Amino acid sequence: MRTFATERNTAETKIKLSLNIDGTGTSDIDTGCGFLDHMLTLFAKHSGFDLTVKCDGDTNVDYHHTTEDIGIVLGSALVQCLGDGKGITRYGSIILPMDEALIVCAVDLGGRSCLNFDLDIPAQKVGDFDTELVEEFMAAFSRCGKLNLHLKQLSGSNSHHIIEGAFKALARALRTAVSIDEKFQNVIPSTKGII
Repeated sequence: MRTFATERNTAETKIKLSLNIDGTGTSDIDTGCGFLDHMLTLFAKHSGFDLTVKCDGDTNVDYHHTTEDIGIVLGSALVQCLGDGKGITRYGSIILPMDEALIVCAVDLGGRSCLNFDLDIPAQKVGDFDTELVEEFMAAFSRCGKLNLHLKQLSGSNSHHIIEGAFKALARALRTAVSIDEKFQNVIPSTKGII
């Protein structure tokens, strides 16, 4: 089982997180932000990852530190779960519809971080969540998860649908990328010999 549990405590957030990338999509999420809870719950469901997140953050200020720091911890946990990356498919991609929104996501778990974020989210807020924080989460996750992450919006006008489509697409792309390639299950998928 590829699992990892960790804690990260700063002056801004206190986070406990556990991740099992060979799970069944169960989750227990409490970030202090209802919309972020919703996104991480559907992320777990569609990735097939078991995910537990408890965050006590400075939400009296806003959700910036909470959102970014959870991205940091989740990305770091993914790296630990993958270990040396032996046998993983490494790449994953999907074109995912979410009502009128259509989102492309492609990932490469190749050990280098890069974010290409091309979403046009029309509203500044969904509920009390600042929509610009979606990019902050994805940047922190890709950086600390050491992965290439490309998100592109092909269509969409509803901010909730666009963001939900992005999290679901990320989940589905990762589900493929972390899966074990039966033909090469003892091989690190890189000509460099390491990921």
